[in-house]
Amino acid sequence: MKIIKSPQEMQDLILKADPKIKVGFVPTMGALHEGHFSLVKKAKEENDLCVVSLFVNPTQFNSKDDFENYPSTLDEDLKALEKLGTDVVFTPDFDSIYPDDYAYEIIEKKFSHKLCGSHRPGHFNGVLTIVMKLLQIVRPQKAYFGEKDYQQFKLIEGLVKAFFIPTKIIPCPIVRDEEGLALSSRNRRLSVDGLNKARSFANILKNNISKSDISKKIQQLGIDIDYIEEIDDRRYAAINLEDVRLIDNVPL
Repeated sequence: MKIIKSPQEMQDLILKADPKIKVGFVPTMGALHEGHFSLVKKAKEENDLCVVSLFVNPTQFNSKDDFENYPSTLDEDLKALEKLGTDVVFTPDFDSIYPDDYAYEIIEKKFSHKLCGSHRPGHFNGVLTIVMKLLQIVRPQKAYFGEKDYQQFKLIEGLVKAFFIPTKIIPCPIVRDEEGLALSSRNRRLSVDGLNKARSFANILKNNISKSDISKKIQQLGIDIDYIEEIDDRRYAAINLEDVRLIDNVPL
Protein backbone atom coordinates (compact mmCIF):
# COMPACT_ATOMS: atom_id res chain seq x y z
CA MET A 1 0.00 0.00 0.00
CA LYS A 2 1.39 3.37 -1.03
CA ILE A 3 0.81 6.42 1.17
CA ILE A 4 0.89 9.79 -0.59
CA LYS A 5 0.66 13.20 1.09
CA SER A 6 1.30 15.58 -1.80
CA PRO A 7 -1.49 16.43 -4.28
CA GLN A 8 1.15 16.82 -7.00
CA GLU A 9 2.56 13.35 -6.30
CA MET A 10 -0.96 11.92 -6.34
CA GLN A 11 -1.70 13.58 -9.68
CA ASP A 12 1.61 12.40 -11.13
CA LEU A 13 0.92 8.81 -10.13
CA ILE A 14 -2.48 8.83 -11.85
CA LEU A 15 -1.30 10.70 -14.95
CA LYS A 16 1.65 8.37 -15.44
CA ALA A 17 -0.43 5.21 -14.98
CA ASP A 18 -1.62 3.13 -17.91
CA PRO A 19 -4.76 4.91 -19.22
CA LYS A 20 -6.49 1.54 -19.41
CA ILE A 21 -6.31 1.20 -15.61
CA LYS A 22 -9.65 1.85 -13.95
CA VAL A 23 -9.37 3.95 -10.78
CA GLY A 24 -11.92 3.66 -7.97
CA PHE A 25 -11.90 6.35 -5.30
CA VAL A 26 -13.28 6.44 -1.75
CA PRO A 27 -13.02 9.88 -0.08
CA THR A 28 -13.22 9.75 3.73
CA MET A 29 -12.46 11.84 6.80
CA GLY A 30 -10.94 8.86 8.60
CA ALA A 31 -12.15 7.26 11.85
CA LEU A 32 -13.09 4.38 9.58
CA HIS A 33 -15.75 1.76 10.31
CA GLU A 34 -17.53 -1.06 8.48
CA GLY A 35 -19.53 1.45 6.45
CA HIS A 36 -16.32 2.85 4.97
CA PHE A 37 -14.91 -0.64 4.50
CA SER A 38 -17.93 -1.62 2.42
CA LEU A 39 -17.11 1.24 0.03
CA VAL A 40 -13.47 0.20 -0.18
CA LYS A 41 -14.41 -3.42 -0.90
CA LYS A 42 -16.74 -2.34 -3.70
CA ALA A 43 -14.08 -0.05 -5.16
CA LYS A 44 -11.61 -2.94 -5.07
CA GLU A 45 -14.05 -5.27 -6.81
CA GLU A 46 -14.92 -2.88 -9.64
CA ASN A 47 -11.55 -1.27 -10.44
CA ASP A 48 -7.88 -1.98 -11.06
CA LEU A 49 -6.61 0.65 -8.62
CA CYS A 50 -8.30 1.56 -5.33
CA VAL A 51 -7.50 4.98 -3.86
CA VAL A 52 -8.76 6.11 -0.44
CA SER A 53 -8.31 9.62 0.94
CA LEU A 54 -8.05 10.40 4.66
CA PHE A 55 -8.59 14.10 5.31
CA VAL A 56 -10.70 15.80 7.98
CA ASN A 57 -11.93 18.74 5.94
CA PRO A 58 -12.23 21.84 8.16
CA THR A 59 -14.19 23.89 5.63
CA GLN A 60 -17.29 21.71 6.01
CA PHE A 61 -17.53 22.19 9.78
CA ASN A 62 -19.63 25.13 10.91
CA SER A 63 -18.79 24.36 14.55
CA LYS A 64 -15.23 24.67 15.86
CA ASP A 65 -16.00 22.22 18.68
CA ASP A 66 -17.34 19.65 16.22
CA PHE A 67 -14.16 19.89 14.15
CA GLU A 68 -11.85 19.69 17.14
CA ASN A 69 -13.73 16.72 18.60
CA TYR A 70 -13.99 14.77 15.36
CA PRO A 71 -12.38 11.34 15.96
CA SER A 72 -8.86 10.82 14.62
CA THR A 73 -7.55 7.24 14.30
CA LEU A 74 -4.95 7.50 11.54
CA ASP A 75 -2.72 4.56 12.52
CA GLU A 76 -5.73 2.30 13.01
CA ASP A 77 -7.20 3.44 9.69
CA LEU A 78 -4.00 2.75 7.76
CA LYS A 79 -3.72 -0.76 9.19
CA ALA A 80 -7.33 -1.51 8.28
CA LEU A 81 -6.92 -0.17 4.73
CA GLU A 82 -3.76 -2.19 4.20
CA LYS A 83 -5.55 -5.32 5.39
CA LEU A 84 -8.31 -4.63 2.84
CA GLY A 85 -5.76 -4.44 0.04
CA THR A 86 -6.05 -0.72 -0.64
CA ASP A 87 -3.55 0.33 -3.30
CA VAL A 88 -3.08 4.04 -2.49
CA VAL A 89 -3.97 6.17 0.53
CA PHE A 90 -3.97 9.93 -0.01
CA THR A 91 -3.42 11.94 3.19
CA PRO A 92 -2.97 15.63 2.35
CA ASP A 93 -2.78 18.41 4.92
CA PHE A 94 -4.72 21.70 4.83
CA ASP A 95 -1.96 23.80 3.26
CA SER A 96 -1.42 21.37 0.41
CA ILE A 97 -5.10 20.85 -0.40
CA TYR A 98 -6.03 24.53 0.10
CA PRO A 99 -3.08 26.52 -1.30
CA ASP A 100 -5.59 29.35 -1.85
CA ASP A 101 -6.56 29.25 1.87
CA TYR A 102 -10.15 28.53 0.77
CA ALA A 103 -10.44 31.72 -1.28
CA TYR A 104 -12.28 29.72 -3.95
CA GLU A 105 -15.31 27.57 -3.18
CA ILE A 106 -18.08 25.65 -4.92
CA ILE A 107 -21.63 26.78 -4.15
CA GLU A 108 -24.92 25.04 -4.98
CA LYS A 109 -27.93 27.34 -4.64
CA LYS A 110 -30.93 25.01 -4.29
CA PHE A 111 -30.88 21.63 -2.52
CA SER A 112 -27.87 22.58 -0.36
CA HIS A 113 -30.03 25.19 1.40
CA LYS A 114 -32.49 22.58 2.65
CA LEU A 115 -32.15 19.93 5.38
CA CYS A 116 -28.58 19.94 6.73
CA GLY A 117 -27.72 23.00 4.67
CA SER A 118 -30.32 25.15 6.43
CA HIS A 119 -28.97 24.11 9.84
CA ARG A 120 -25.25 24.17 8.97
CA PRO A 121 -24.47 27.34 6.95
CA GLY A 122 -21.54 26.81 4.61
CA HIS A 123 -21.35 23.07 5.26
CA PHE A 124 -22.07 21.95 1.74
CA ASN A 125 -19.86 24.66 0.23
CA GLY A 126 -17.00 22.96 2.05
CA VAL A 127 -18.15 19.48 1.03
CA LEU A 128 -18.52 20.32 -2.66
CA THR A 129 -15.23 22.24 -2.74
CA ILE A 130 -13.18 19.40 -1.22
CA VAL A 131 -14.86 16.80 -3.43
CA MET A 132 -14.14 18.90 -6.53
CA LYS A 133 -10.49 19.19 -5.50
CA LEU A 134 -10.15 15.47 -4.77
CA LEU A 135 -11.78 14.44 -8.05
CA GLN A 136 -9.42 16.75 -9.95
CA ILE A 137 -6.42 15.26 -8.16
CA VAL A 138 -7.33 11.55 -8.25
CA ARG A 139 -9.28 11.58 -11.56
CA PRO A 140 -11.15 8.34 -10.87
CA GLN A 141 -13.55 6.64 -13.24
CA LYS A 142 -15.75 5.84 -10.25
CA ALA A 143 -16.12 7.42 -6.78
CA TYR A 144 -18.03 5.74 -3.95
CA PHE A 145 -20.29 7.46 -1.41
CA GLY A 146 -22.46 5.97 1.32
CA GLU A 147 -26.18 6.71 1.28
CA LYS A 148 -26.21 7.62 4.99
CA ASP A 149 -25.69 11.22 3.90
CA TYR A 150 -28.12 10.98 1.00
CA GLN A 151 -28.34 14.74 0.56
CA GLN A 152 -24.56 14.88 0.16
CA PHE A 153 -24.67 12.06 -2.38
CA LYS A 154 -27.32 13.85 -4.48
CA LEU A 155 -25.37 17.13 -4.37
CA ILE A 156 -22.13 15.45 -5.46
CA GLU A 157 -23.98 13.60 -8.20
CA GLY A 158 -25.25 16.99 -9.37
CA LEU A 159 -21.77 18.51 -9.09
CA VAL A 160 -20.16 16.09 -11.53
CA LYS A 161 -23.04 16.55 -13.96
CA ALA A 162 -22.95 20.36 -13.76
CA PHE A 163 -19.18 20.56 -14.32
CA PHE A 164 -18.90 17.70 -16.85
CA ILE A 165 -16.56 15.71 -14.61
CA PRO A 166 -15.96 12.25 -16.14
CA THR A 167 -16.42 10.39 -12.84
CA LYS A 168 -19.37 8.13 -12.13
CA ILE A 169 -20.71 8.62 -8.59
CA ILE A 170 -21.63 5.26 -7.08
CA PRO A 171 -24.12 5.26 -4.17
CA CYS A 172 -23.63 2.46 -1.63
CA PRO A 173 -26.23 1.21 0.88
CA ILE A 174 -26.18 2.37 4.49
CA VAL A 175 -24.41 -0.09 6.78
CA ARG A 176 -26.18 -0.51 10.12
CA ASP A 177 -25.38 -2.34 13.32
CA GLU A 178 -27.45 -5.30 14.46
CA GLU A 179 -29.96 -2.99 16.14
CA GLY A 180 -30.47 -0.72 13.13
CA LEU A 181 -28.22 2.26 13.91
CA ALA A 182 -26.43 3.68 10.86
CA LEU A 183 -22.68 3.37 11.39
CA SER A 184 -20.96 6.73 11.82
CA SER A 185 -17.57 7.93 13.03
CA ARG A 186 -19.46 10.20 15.43
CA ASN A 187 -21.04 7.18 17.15
CA ARG A 188 -17.70 6.74 18.93
CA ARG A 189 -18.45 9.86 20.99
CA LEU A 190 -21.70 8.51 22.46
CA SER A 191 -22.07 6.90 25.87
CA VAL A 192 -23.77 3.50 26.21
CA ASP A 193 -27.03 5.28 27.05
CA GLY A 194 -26.53 7.61 24.07
CA LEU A 195 -25.99 4.67 21.73
CA ASN A 196 -29.19 3.04 22.95
CA LYS A 197 -31.14 6.24 22.34
CA ALA A 198 -29.56 6.61 18.88
CA ARG A 199 -30.66 3.06 18.03
CA SER A 200 -34.18 3.86 19.15
CA PHE A 201 -34.15 6.97 16.95
CA ALA A 202 -33.08 4.91 13.92
CA ASN A 203 -35.86 2.40 14.45
CA ILE A 204 -38.54 5.04 15.04
CA LEU A 205 -37.53 6.81 11.83
CA LYS A 206 -38.45 3.85 9.64
CA ASN A 207 -41.96 3.47 11.09
CA ASN A 208 -44.82 4.00 8.67
CA ILE A 209 -46.31 6.89 10.65
CA SER A 210 -46.56 10.65 10.19
CA LYS A 211 -43.67 13.08 10.67
CA SER A 212 -45.39 14.62 13.70
CA ASP A 213 -45.80 11.21 15.37
CA ILE A 214 -42.16 10.37 14.68
CA SER A 215 -41.10 13.70 16.19
CA LYS A 216 -43.12 13.06 19.34
CA LYS A 217 -41.62 9.59 19.82
CA ILE A 218 -38.07 10.86 19.34
CA GLN A 219 -38.60 13.83 21.67
CA GLN A 220 -39.93 11.46 24.34
CA LEU A 221 -36.44 9.94 24.39
CA GLY A 222 -35.01 13.33 25.36
CA ILE A 223 -33.41 13.83 21.95
CA ASP A 224 -33.15 17.27 20.31
CA ILE A 225 -34.38 17.23 16.71
CA ASP A 226 -32.79 19.42 14.04
CA TYR A 227 -35.27 18.35 11.41
CA ILE A 228 -37.44 15.55 10.08
CA GLU A 229 -38.40 16.13 6.46
CA GLU A 230 -39.77 14.13 3.57
CA ILE A 231 -38.52 14.98 0.08
CA ASP A 232 -38.91 12.93 -3.11
CA ASP A 233 -40.08 9.75 -1.37
CA ARG A 234 -37.33 9.80 1.23
CA ARG A 235 -37.49 10.70 4.91
CA TYR A 236 -34.47 12.64 6.23
CA ALA A 237 -33.63 13.36 9.86
CA ALA A 238 -30.93 15.01 11.94
CA ILE A 239 -30.70 14.97 15.74
CA ASN A 240 -28.41 16.22 18.50
CA LEU A 241 -27.59 13.73 21.21
CA GLU A 242 -24.94 14.25 23.92
CA ASP A 243 -23.53 17.15 21.84
CA VAL A 244 -23.16 14.80 18.88
CA ARG A 245 -25.00 15.43 15.63
CA LEU A 246 -26.36 12.34 13.89
CA ILE A 247 -28.14 12.03 10.55
CA ASP A 248 -30.14 9.24 8.93
CA ASN A 249 -32.59 8.69 6.10
CA VAL A 250 -34.99 6.01 4.92
CA PRO A 251 -36.89 5.51 1.66
CA LEU A 252 -40.66 5.91 1.98
